Amino acid sequence: MSERRRRALDLFAPLGPTYDRYAALLSLGQDPRWRRFLVSCVPAGPGDCVLDVATGTGAVAAELLGKGCQVVGLDQSPDMLAVARQRLPREVELVCADADHLPFPDGSFDALTFTYLLRYVDDPAATLRELARVVRPGGTLASLEFALPPWPWRPLWETYVRLALPALGSLISPSWAEVGRFLGGSIREHWARYPLPRQLALWEEAGIRAPRFRRMSLGGAVVIWGQRA
Repeated sequence: MSERRRRALDLFAPLGPTYDRYAALLSLGQDPRWRRFLVSCVPAGPGDCVLDVATGTGAVAAELLGKGCQVVGLDQSPDMLAVARQRLPREVELVCADADHLPFPDGSFDALTFTYLLRYVDDPAATLRELARVVRPGGTLASLEFALPPWPWRPLWETYVRLALPALGSLISPSWAEVGRFLGGSIREHWARYPLPRQLALWEEAGIRAPRFRRMSLGGAVVIWGQRA
């Protein structure tokens, strides 16, 4: 396991039981709204099977179940999957694996979702190719990721992630304090390497045609979606 992936695993492993509550709090109530919009971009319903990668505590998986989909959740963290298991019906299959080596044949799923994933992989282009591999032609892939807001909102974002986020995290627990210190730099690094036009190009290079996007909450998050060619 690479240092980048190990860092992500160690950072979030202790957070499972409190993740949903404080992810909503620290995002100023926006994280649940972002996830709902992500699911709304997936034209799947009864009879469709959707793979939710980086499923975490199963929040997106639960939204997909609400549309009548059959859902498989995948995450590299056994601790997060243990929380998802408590939340989701027993018939939902949960798989412990990493996104770079999906244990499924080509074209196994009608759609695929992933959340806060590409900042934690070593080669986002290769990961996107692997995600697209397991989706049938014409099926939708959709993602949610933190983003750098454009001006004039960027100074407000910088103030929040540099000062308020670490301070609020420290009031919750040492683990959340570490997340508060880590998150801003992680987002900046990823967007410096992969600005939005480059991200969209990676989607197309992975065989996902005409990817679309929507910035959310003044640009603090972005949802990207497109169809497998």
